[in-house]
Amino acid sequence: MKGRTLLVTERFPLHYFGPLFDAATIWLSGVIAYRLRLGGFELHERYQLALMIMVLLILLLNMSRQAYVRWRTTSLATLLFRLLWVWLLVAIAAASLIYFAQAASRYSRLWLSLTLVISFLLCAFARLAAKKLLSWLRLRGLNRRKVFLIGPGVTLRGITRHMREEQSAGFSISGMHRINHDPGLEEMDVITRRVAERQVHEVWICMPLALGGVVKSLMYSLRHQTVEIRFIPEFSDLPLLNHRVSQVVGLYAIDLSVSPMSGNARIVKRCEDIVLSTLIMVLCLPIYLMIAIAVRVSSPGPVLFKQYRTGLSGQRFKVYKFRSMYMHDEPEGHVTQASRRDPRFTRVGAFLRQTSLDELPQFFNVLQGRMSIVGPRPHALIHNEHYKQLVESYMQRHMVKPGITGWAQVKGYRGQTDTLDKMQNRVEHDLWYIEHWTLGLDLWIIFKTVLIGFKGRDVF
Repeated sequence: MKGRTLLVTERFPLHYFGPLFDAATIWLSGVIAYRLRLGGFELHERYQLALMIMVLLILLLNMSRQAYVRWRTTSLATLLFRLLWVWLLVAIAAASLIYFAQAASRYSRLWLSLTLVISFLLCAFARLAAKKLLSWLRLRGLNRRKVFLIGPGVTLRGITRHMREEQSAGFSISGMHRINHDPGLEEMDVITRRVAERQVHEVWICMPLALGGVVKSLMYSLRHQTVEIRFIPEFSDLPLLNHRVSQVVGLYAIDLSVSPMSGNARIVKRCEDIVLSTLIMVLCLPIYLMIAIAVRVSSPGPVLFKQYRTGLSGQRFKVYKFRSMYMHDEPEGHVTQASRRDPRFTRVGAFLRQTSLDELPQFFNVLQGRMSIVGPRPHALIHNEHYKQLVESYMQRHMVKPGITGWAQVKGYRGQTDTLDKMQNRVEHDLWYIEHWTLGLDLWIIFKTVLIGFKGRDVF
């Protein structure tokens, strides 16, 4: 049987040529920096030694972070981030060695800085150029990996749609076998023969979890084939939240429902809340005072309304609002949602409610760390108990801190939720926000909240 044609990246593998290019680039950068700083091209022996150490460190760190493999399936942003991380580690290591060896007088710090900056820029540009060149070639039908798909017809149609949308990734369908059941030995032989005949580079097993047991049988049947095999599970029948592949205690795990607010994201989110909340509260201090006086003189009762809500991880906390209603008693275990022309509103309270100014005290909740500026709106406890039985994945919205405003609110799902459809739409938007959270998305939601002028809550 004739073997398949080798791709450009297989004839010239990156894990061979990448380190050689980086080493040459770092050395060239050191020579250029030496010329700029010390006026010559012939490096002193101690600078040659320093360059060799930097080259070795950078290559070892790049290899440990797998920086020379899987460029086809790795985004440019990830490649550049890995590169930046390695260069920063080397800069810290080089500066520490010079300091502890008391060799600052023998090495130019400007030379070291120029070497690292120039080499990083050159290596980053090379990766950018390589990715662009490979994308250009793949869009013209060159350097493409042939793929054989196995799975249910509905699933394969979704996979082919994604492949058409990502032509620059360089994957082409060379065959497929539709399967909706556990195949017998004869069908397994057919699949194996078709994979061999098509001379493909990869086999993608695209199966829902209900057919997960078939994967083992397929792997055994394809054991003699020299192809890469990927398992692409189908999760369309499951409610997912921020799903991804991760490592836990050295084991690979498919996270089906996890919070994105962890690690650096949690720090960024908290810094955003502290800085913006402090700024807003300082700027709005006169408004706080005027509203407090207006509420106090408009009707008897406290200025602030406090009520328990469900927060992060299902923990209860007291949410603060300016009181917008006359003092009244609610039956135990019952919370009546505010409605259009609700007679319980005071004249001042109706205005506060319509403009959302009643929610300004919640910035105190944000500074306390119990809320965030942007996030799913907190509901009354009794409403949580009611809707969690009716709306699938309702409680997943509590995997992040509740917010003063949110994606659902700027999309029009705010105010009274008097029907199940309204609550389902709100929850869907909340979960979309959690799934796609970024700092930029938060700032966009804040901008949209200000732009709409706190409108949209019907109370008159």
